[in-house]
Amino acid sequence: MWIQKRLHLRPRARGFHLVTNEILQQLPELRNIGIGIMNIFMQHTSASLTLNENADPAVRQDFENYFNHAIPEDASYYRHMDEGSDDLPAHLKSSVLGCSLTIPVSNGRLNLGTWQGIYLCEHRNHGGSRSLIITINGA
Repeated sequence: MWIQKRLHLRPRARGFHLVTNEILQQLPELRNIGIGIMNIFMQHTSASLTLNENADPAVRQDFENYFNHAIPEDASYYRHMDEGSDDLPAHLKSSVLGCSLTIPVSNGRLNLGTWQGIYLCEHRNHGGSRSLIITINGA
């Protein structure tokens, strides 16, 4: 069985946000999959997805602090500044973290580790709603 659908995540402030439940609420079809794979693809170049700690919010703030330090705004060597000082750094952060995740599905649920959750990594100050394409293959 193949399922593919577009989901929308509500707009969020810049930062790393746990969105596992928001995604699952829009996927009632997942309950019908005994074993399979789910791919999540983000259709944007200034936000990204990653899996990480789902319990302590300090981890998400530490991620934001690290990436802002590693990929700063207003670097003198940037050329692509058309949409503001957060524009090119957002593209770089998105490329480093990536725009897709593949997660196993078992017994109608994502087979995540105990402390794993899906992060929306919003790299723009005003990113807006984000679109995801979800593709599930399984039986």
